[in-house]
Amino acid sequence: MVYRMPTLIETVRMRTGVAPLWYLHLRRLAASCQALGVPLPGELPTPSGGPDRVHRLEVGPRGLKVSERAVGGVEPVSLVRAQAVHRPYPHKTTERAQFERALAEARAAGADDAVLLTAGGHLAECAIWGIFWWEAARLCAPPLALGILPGVARARLEELTGGIREVKATPADIEGRSLLVANAVRGVVPVASFEGRPVPQDPGTSGLSASFWS
Repeated sequence: MVYRMPTLIETVRMRTGVAPLWYLHLRRLAASCQALGVPLPGELPTPSGGPDRVHRLEVGPRGLKVSERAVGGVEPVSLVRAQAVHRPYPHKTTERAQFERALAEARAAGADDAVLLTAGGHLAECAIWGIFWWEAARLCAPPLALGILPGVARARLEELTGGIREVKATPADIEGRSLLVANAVRGVVPVASFEGRPVPQDPGTSGLSASFWS
């Protein structure tokens, strides 16, 4: 079998001319390059200036490709359960077919995103977002050992909370809990509904959202 070198992605949020989470993107990119044998570009200047936007890097066998796009909305999201089973995705690469299928399922159901479950029925990650929930005052998330992406937003939330509690949970386990989603482009956003049922809100979510970029 011929090894095909993957292409890694980093989607970096630019806010008021700076990239607040650039250091976390660099850390993840370097780790993934080392793990997958992808050459890390020798010169990777810190993006700066210009309007608020998404600065997208692709790093792979053809070197570095940079593109930019607008930032999406940050309204509370509606989630459904994806039919597609989650496959391990420990590095952010362009091989995202499972997430594209899950997102198409969500849109067909009138939702914003879909949560993929593992073969064992445990929460993994959404097509666009990482998923989190509150247990009392503790922020929880699926274990990275399930093969989910070590998100930059998750790393930032670790800094803000002093640690995220990893929990192998089923959809039934989070019923009635306050949910939130996060990614490195749009920050922290509350979940309005899951599987068509309203989700209670926790004041901790707004607190994390307010401090995410600072």
